[in-house]
Formats: sequence, structure tokens, C-alpha cells
Amino acid sequence: MKPISNLVKENLKNLKPCVHGGEILDAVLRSGIKREDILDFSASVNPLGTSKKALIAIEAAFSQVASYPDSASTELREVIAKHYNVTKDNIIVGNGSTELMYLFAEAFLSKEDIAVMAAPTFGEYEGAVRKTGANIRFVKLDNEQKLDTTAFMNAMIGAKMVFICNPNNPTSLLIPTQELKMILDFALEQSVLVFLDEDFLEFIEDEHQHSMINNICKYPNLFILRSFTKLFGLTGLRVGYGIADKEVINVLVAAKIPWNVNCLAQAAAVVALNDNEHLQKTHQLIRQEKEYLQKGLNSVRGFNVYAPDANFFFINIRETGYTAAELTQKLLAHGIMIRDCSSFKGLDSYYIRVAIKLHNENMKLLEALGKVI
Repeated sequence: MKPISNLVKENLKNLKPCVHGGEILDAVLRSGIKREDILDFSASVNPLGTSKKALIAIEAAFSQVASYPDSASTELREVIAKHYNVTKDNIIVGNGSTELMYLFAEAFLSKEDIAVMAAPTFGEYEGAVRKTGANIRFVKLDNEQKLDTTAFMNAMIGAKMVFICNPNNPTSLLIPTQELKMILDFALEQSVLVFLDEDFLEFIEDEHQHSMINNICKYPNLFILRSFTKLFGLTGLRVGYGIADKEVINVLVAAKIPWNVNCLAQAAAVVALNDNEHLQKTHQLIRQEKEYLQKGLNSVRGFNVYAPDANFFFINIRETGYTAAELTQKLLAHGIMIRDCSSFKGLDSYYIRVAIKLHNENMKLLEALGKVI
């Protein structure tokens, strides 16, 4: 028998798992602190959690567990289509938004192709491309951690696909709408596919002014990613969706695995999308706590806090004298989890990310920072 390493596809041999926030079980093992005694600021999800209406829908769907789920997620696609004034044929539903990243790359990228993305940005884009064997051009953000539109468009020449996160993760910064449209126009001219991740855009109160969903007819090369993970708090159920031209959706539907979204996730998402009371409470909380937490974080010695557009803060901690790994470990001793951003390509070991949570939890974060720094 040959060694297993000799049998693995060449483009998979050097793949490594992407580092993420929210790894609370790992934190429990490292710290010895009970899970319920750890506050997780590393995962940027709804601090209010799942809507009660969605939880009721999950309970009602338990009777369906013995049967196969709807492989096409028809009811959910119809609800999403009505919400955005598109057709259900413009929508694909995935097992979390991450599945759709990998599906999109698998469907359109070949070994000799090139994909373009910012550095830093969400790490799974790179994983999705590497898995296909295609090549990547990274475009480093400028000194203010903003996208250099000209440099990005220059990198697009000769590429097959681009990945854009708006607002970006981990920087929490929006791309100005006019600059984003310049990129989309250039991509259309160059026949480049655009994967636009709007997962965090829903935390912005004027999201409709920044979203490109109304432009899918103008840009047949555009795929827009959305998720029920962040705003809607269905993180553990794994359900996301994409909106695009019918021709793009047809390719992805044919390529996806069957029964990819379970019946509980579909039932919860149908209800969560229209629970306006829960969403309004969330936006009010984020607005208030963003102001409170930004003021508190700005007062921490050595913190350089970037003004956030999304529901999390990106912070340069170089002047504290700690690395991100050191500060992460010290805060964990106080039952506080933050995101060490050292794993993001394009960043050194002095950046962290902190989510907005409930007021009393945000107070505990600031109190812990006051003790440590």
C-alpha cells in the first residue's frame, strides 16, 4: 500500500483549516474555565441570539426530522425572493454561507485560473480557491485598512474571479458604494466573476443603500452572499443563501450536493427573515452599544480603534506592549474571548477583533481590559 500522502490530490496536500472566532470549546480546554463562565467576543453574531419565533418554528419542525428535507429549499427561497423583490430562481440556499463560497469556486475555477481578493479578508475565500488548485492574487489594503480600488482593479486583469467582503472582515469597514460600482463595472468589462459577501451588511441600518442586490440584472457576473448566521442568530443551524442571475444560480444548483440544508434550519430561516420586532431590537442594541463600546475602547491605553461600520471592532494594539496572542491569553484568564487576528493574511501579530455584545457583557470586557492593560 502506498502512503496516503501519495494518493492525495496535489492541490489538497498543503491545505490547512482556516482559523475562526467562536472556538469556545478550545478556550475551555486551554483555560479550564467553564463554558458558561466565558464571554465570547470573538464571534460577531447577534448578541440577542435567535428570535423566539424562530425557536418555536424549530420545535414545530421536529416532526419532520424522520423525513428528507426539501433539497431545493423551495419555501425558504420563495420567502427570500419576496423579501428582496426577485424570483426564487435568483436564489440558492446553502449549508451556511461557507458552503456557497466553496461551491462557487468549485463551479467556476480551474487549475490555471486566477482569483483576486484583499489582504486581510475572510480566510475561507482563500481555502475555497486553494481547494480548486487555482491561483490567488492578494491585494494588500492601504495604511488605513481600506481597499485600494485602483490596485484591486489592476489585479483583476487576466483574473477569472474576485472575492469582496463588504463590510470587510476583520476590518469592519465598508467600501464606498461608488468605488464598489467601479469595480463591478470593470469586472463586467473584463468578464470577471464577482463573489460579493454581504453577510455583515445587515447590521448596518441603511443597508439597502449599500447592497448590490438590486443590481443583479445589470451584472450577470455578480453573486451576492447573505447569511442567517450573523444577524438572525441561526449560527449553529448553518443556513446561508446567494442571489444572482438565473444562469449563475442554475450552474450552482446543478453542482450542489442534495439535501444540503436540514429541515430545522429551513423552518427557522423562513420565520426569522420576517421577525421584524427582533430585528429592530437588534439594530437598536447595536447602535447604542457600538457608541458605548467605541468610547470605552478608545480610552484603553495603546489601543488604535478603527471606527466600525459593522457589529465588531478592529483594533491595532501594538502600543500596548502586548501581541494579540498575549492579550488574548490574558483576557481569557478573566473569562473573556477575543479574536486574535494574526491568522489573517496581510496582518502582523498586533491586531484583534472584538464583537459588540449586550451592555453588561460589554462592561465586563472593558473592566477586564482595565485590569490587564
